[in-house]
Amino acid sequence: MNTLTAGAAAPQFDLPNQDEKRIKLSDYAGKKVLVYFYPKALTPGCTTQACGLRDSIEQLKDANTVVFGVSPDPVKRLPKFIEKHQLNFDLLSDEDHAVADQFGVWGLKKFMGKEYDGIHRISFLIDEQGQIEHVFNKFKTKEHHQVVLDYLNQ
Repeated sequence: MNTLTAGAAAPQFDLPNQDEKRIKLSDYAGKKVLVYFYPKALTPGCTTQACGLRDSIEQLKDANTVVFGVSPDPVKRLPKFIEKHQLNFDLLSDEDHAVADQFGVWGLKKFMGKEYDGIHRISFLIDEQGQIEHVFNKFKTKEHHQVVLDYLNQ
């Protein structure tokens, strides 16, 4: 796994959201974009992380920041996650994990003695010019939104 670092150009992704609308990073030039990778919709940790961002969306918008959650979930699973938790940002489906590979967040994981390939919970703040400004890779799911806000407000 070779995770992208601050200063690198962000991969120009084009992924379907929960409504099957194509979302392209290039459409958000001039805004900061928080791309957060999460393993699976409707699981406890991913729900905690998403709800923290949901509750902070106005502060994120005030900081000229758009949020996208990216997972290998199929598109059909995403509306359930949004509806159940009233999420107010787009979730993107990366079923073949091609975008996760480009960002360097797909790789070997260990859980309860098992090894498998999957998404590592890492977030990228992309600046207005499409460069990775900051990588968030050390946080608890319940604190993720605050770590991002603290960085944006420094």
